[in-house]
This record gives sequence, C-alpha cells and structure tokens, in this order.
Amino acid sequence: MFVDSVELTVSSGKGGAGAVSFRREKFIPKGGPDGGDGGKGGDVYFVVDKNTHTLSHFKGKKVLKAENGKPGEGRKKHGKNGRPLVLIVPPGTEVRDAETGELLLDLTEDGQKVKFLEGGKGGLGNWHFRSASNQKPTYAQPGLPGKTRKIRLELKLIADVGLVGFPNAGKSTLISVVSNARPEIANYEFTTLTPKLGVVSIDEYKSFVMADIPGIIGGASEGKGLGLRFLKHIERTKSLLFMIDLASYREPFKQYEILKKELKKFSERLSKREFAIALTKVDAFDEAEANEKIEKFIKDIGLEPGGENRYGLDERYRYFIQETEHLEKSKPYFVFPISSVSNINIRPLMFALYDLVKIGEKS
Repeated sequence: MFVDSVELTVSSGKGGAGAVSFRREKFIPKGGPDGGDGGKGGDVYFVVDKNTHTLSHFKGKKVLKAENGKPGEGRKKHGKNGRPLVLIVPPGTEVRDAETGELLLDLTEDGQKVKFLEGGKGGLGNWHFRSASNQKPTYAQPGLPGKTRKIRLELKLIADVGLVGFPNAGKSTLISVVSNARPEIANYEFTTLTPKLGVVSIDEYKSFVMADIPGIIGGASEGKGLGLRFLKHIERTKSLLFMIDLASYREPFKQYEILKKELKKFSERLSKREFAIALTKVDAFDEAEANEKIEKFIKDIGLEPGGENRYGLDERYRYFIQETEHLEKSKPYFVFPISSVSNINIRPLMFALYDLVKIGEKS
C-alpha cells in the first residue's frame, strides 16, 4: 500500500507533578520537606530513514502522543522522564500545518533527526520551596502541559531520474529491465498507480535512482486523471526522461507538447530541469518506418539528427546527442529510440542517463 499523504495529531508528553513529601525517620520527628521533581514529558522527533519508502505505517493512526513524565516522590526522588515519540519517515517527507498548509519541516537527508515538539517540563517538588519562614511547604508545582500540533505529512519522492510519459508509454517495462524494481506491467492505461523507485547500476561503483512516475494525461495539472497527486512526486527529481510512445495513436510531437505543458503549468522550476527523450517501442516498426518517425520527431522539436555516437547506439536507427562542449538546458541532452522488450539501446540509455544526472548535479 502506497500512502503519500496522512494527517496526524501529535502531542509531546506532559511533565510530571512535583511531590509534596516530608522526611519521616526514626529519631528525626521533624524532618524537612523532601518532595522530588516530576519527570520531563517525552519530546516528539522526526527521523529520516532511507529504508522506509512510504507513509503506510501511519495509515489508520490519527493521534500519536509521547509518554508523560512520572511524578516525583519522597526522599527527593526525581520522576522518570517520559519516553519520546519517534516518527520514522522516508526521505522527501514534508511536514505541514494541517490547517494553514505552512511548511514546518522538509526532511530530505537519510539519518536526519529533528525535534519537532518539546515535552512539558516537570514540576518542582516541595523541597524547593522551603525557607526560614515556611519550613513546611505544602505546595509543589504541577508539570507543564505538552504541546499538540495537527500536521499533514506529504511524501515527495527523491530520485535522480524521473520517467515522465503518458500511460502505457513503457515506463514500467523500462524500469523493470534496468533496475531491481518490479512494477506491475499490463497492456492498459494507469497500470502504475503508485510511484516506483529502482536503483540502476552502471558498474560496481556507479549507480543512480530512477522513479517510475504514474502516467500523465492532458489536464493533469488541473487534477484530471491521477492529477496533482502524482505530479508532485516529480518535483524533487534531478533530471527527467520523457518517454514518447512511437506506437501510440497520439503523434509523438503531440505527446511531447502535452507533457511539457503539464509540467510547466505545475512547476516552472521543474520544467527547466535537465532532460532527455526516449522514443519507445521502436521495434513495432520496420527500420525504414521507424527512422522516418524518429527523424520527423527530432526535426519537429527544432533539432537535427546526429551527434557523436559515444554511447554505442544501435546504428540502424537515427538519434540525437548534444555536444558536451556546448550543452543547452533548453534542449534534450539526447533523443534515443529504444525498445525495452527487444533490448534496443538500453545499455547506451543507462550510460547516457548517468551522464545526464552528473550534468544536473553540476548545474
């Protein structure tokens, strides 16, 4: 179960009350006050754990509370501090005020630990209030109350490459071929209902994270189809791979135009990320027809086929690669025809995407 947004009411613990107590021992009939202090209420922490991928462990939970501090005891015994409430979340989790939408925390780094709510302070026992004029204080402080906050947790996946395309464009098939992810694959739209992450290994020391984002349709930025619920997951990806289905009833250039438009309407910043294009299902045509479609698309987006074949692309098909000395962010880094099923240009695609990620990190 993928859960990307939950609302919770979280509370830190109340401080324990101070004790009212007097020393009573044999041969000491008039012992003074010895009431101990109450324990501190438990704090509320957020901890980021990269081994956690969803917010599903919060599903069905509405109220979470840290432990209250224990009251103090006689003989100046300090009450036990309340256990903290530790909320484990995946990287990319935002903590927002449930009522105003204000961003309270942005949790992105694995191992990050942030104190969110302070527990209530324990009350002072009566021995603190002894004086020459009041040798038998019968007063001790109550513990201070904890703090309560109604929050909304929102998960935005962090990946190096986000796959963007219409439903059934081949995103799930690609990620299953190049990574350890095993998304559901079938020949109908919206097979992918939840984002999937996969680690793509180039060699023993080089890898990157790919996110299979659910399919976009025209109007997604207004909430049509799966809409904004999943568009937001692309926000944190470092670079984008547009997956254009050559076998679709939609013209390849029309697909590209709609995808770019939806991204720009959703996030101006996102639309300016480094990107590349994969023309999928090239094996659905003979070489002449495939090359005609590829060349037309490359020219439709204002480019010319060609470039140095530094990734070992299949020479049967046309392609476009930018020159590394004169990179332009407004243009795709490359346009590759691919087939995940027939394994056409898959290894070159992996190497090129790795370079794209490195280019994005430098910019």
